[in-house]
Amino acid sequence: MPFTLIKGTFCVVGLSPDGDSIRFVPDDDALVRALPGGSSNGKPSRQLRLEGIDALETHYNARHQPDRWAFAATEAILAFAGVGNVQWDSRHATVVAADDGTRGWILARHKEKYNRPVAFLFAGEAPDDDGASVMLGEELLRRSFNLQALHEGLAYPTFYASLFADLRTAMTAATVDARTAKRGLWQDDRTTAGFEAASLAVLMDEVPILPKLFRRLSDYMAASGTAIGFKEALAEGQDIVWDLRTQQRTHLDTFVEQASGSVEIRLTRDPEDLVFDEMPLQPPGFFAALVGAPMPSGA
Repeated sequence: MPFTLIKGTFCVVGLSPDGDSIRFVPDDDALVRALPGGSSNGKPSRQLRLEGIDALETHYNARHQPDRWAFAATEAILAFAGVGNVQWDSRHATVVAADDGTRGWILARHKEKYNRPVAFLFAGEAPDDDGASVMLGEELLRRSFNLQALHEGLAYPTFYASLFADLRTAMTAATVDARTAKRGLWQDDRTTAGFEAASLAVLMDEVPILPKLFRRLSDYMAASGTAIGFKEALAEGQDIVWDLRTQQRTHLDTFVEQASGSVEIRLTRDPEDLVFDEMPLQPPGFFAALVGAPMPSGA
């Protein structure tokens, strides 16, 4: 199935871009409104969700992940988009000045429940007309920020069921190559090796882990004050995943290893072995609400 090509510009001043999301002003917003999913409403600028990748969190409900690789990914997406002379506020949270308005384009097929276009991101002028239907092959995929971020170890693979299998295979190969070479965050990653979640500070400042796991665990710890009991709480949330190793549908807690009474946690699958369900019927922040954490801005 083809993607819709949408041309536009990038804007960051007064905003908080991170390593897997940036504001995009489409030349023709009707093309975004016409994408299935989400709603037909929207601001003149659109927050993008980049397909297949998840960079370390820089601002998740007043929590963040270790700065080194979170900021490296943010700097990379800004450089990719051609945004220069970036100045941040004192908290490195909001861009106060930058040479933005640079040109770029996306390939998208739908919007997710937060109304963000799920997109592959490209810089410069597009090779086809605005609104064109484009088949995304491996050669074009290599030009996307999505694949480049995985290849450089600046983001984790996080696959959803909407991602085509051939694209997932190419993105998995880039991930494995980066991990084998220990590029970027793979130098420090503790997702499958395991870590001691003794405090939120450990998650925020010391151990890079899959952001999906960070969001769930930090929500739980913010509500309960401890990581003890996290696996049981995660089981109640029933995050639906497809296990590519066994070709079985199950839930995320299946792959979280945590002994009773322990704060030692690890994921027993590599991130690229899991395909997540969008769970469109679940309201935003459903897990945070389940465990009684402050409501986040994204899942």
